[in-house]
Amino acid sequence: MIENSLWVEKYRPNTLENYVGNDHLKGMIKRYLGENDIQNLIFYGPAGTGKTTLAKLLTKNLNCEYLYINASDERGIETIRDKVSGFASTMSFKPLKVVILDEADFLTIQAQASLRNVIETFSKSTRFILTCNYVERIIDPLQSRCQVLKIVPPSKGEVAKHIFSVLSQENVQHNNEHLKTLVNQYYPDVRKMLNVCQMSTNDGELELDQQTLVSSNYIDKVIELLPNKKSFKQIRQVIADSNVQDFEALYKTLYERIDEYTSRPAEAIIIIEEYMYHSNFRIDKEINVMACISKLLEISGKVVL
Repeated sequence: MIENSLWVEKYRPNTLENYVGNDHLKGMIKRYLGENDIQNLIFYGPAGTGKTTLAKLLTKNLNCEYLYINASDERGIETIRDKVSGFASTMSFKPLKVVILDEADFLTIQAQASLRNVIETFSKSTRFILTCNYVERIIDPLQSRCQVLKIVPPSKGEVAKHIFSVLSQENVQHNNEHLKTLVNQYYPDVRKMLNVCQMSTNDGELELDQQTLVSSNYIDKVIELLPNKKSFKQIRQVIADSNVQDFEALYKTLYERIDEYTSRPAEAIIIIEEYMYHSNFRIDKEINVMACISKLLEISGKVVL
């Protein structure tokens, strides 16, 4: 058997002891494993924080057959009627069957409504684990049929220890400052950190691109420039240089530090909320965030001459 060359998969925890963070859930999960049964579950939280890992960990440690579906690729009602219902209705030689619907917040409303009926019909033999970034996109009837659990990101210290462990096992030499920069920039997305580490490893040494190192404080630079109504081009360059693909941290900081760049916070909150929501549906998230910045500049502080 060929060992997986992707660090994200190679170091994905297979046991509860190796799972990083969410200690508040481990007692309950341990009890489920001891009983070889689970409730229908919804795991929600930010990207890259261990939702899919925990779902797969459960199926690997239960005596069960399981079906994995990425709902962002197969999001229609046909998937529920054909694949999910077909799997749940077939005979099994194991005492339990589990369906993992990863990124379930991409399922259409019709698919979610159909899934509700499937969960009830096959409740004696089949359990369902849904993962999502935004639980509010899951219809209430589905949420009421599942135990909804928030996956809390591990602390930066726990993440740093995990990344350090992976680098050590791969015999990769690294600078602790680089590791600190990596964690600060991509936290809480552990998956992104591992992918960047693997991509940046050459001849057994971690060599982060200088642009990556500089970009770690791009949010502070954006906040610093926002009071100047004429700073659009500068902010655009800062964001372009940041090499960041997910701007959720920027939106949250724009909200948390709102008093630093505008005297009209109520209007700014409405703008941030609107563009943060639209970001989930945009292919080019950089264009979306710059549209948000342009609106915020209209209500920002005085022009700096």
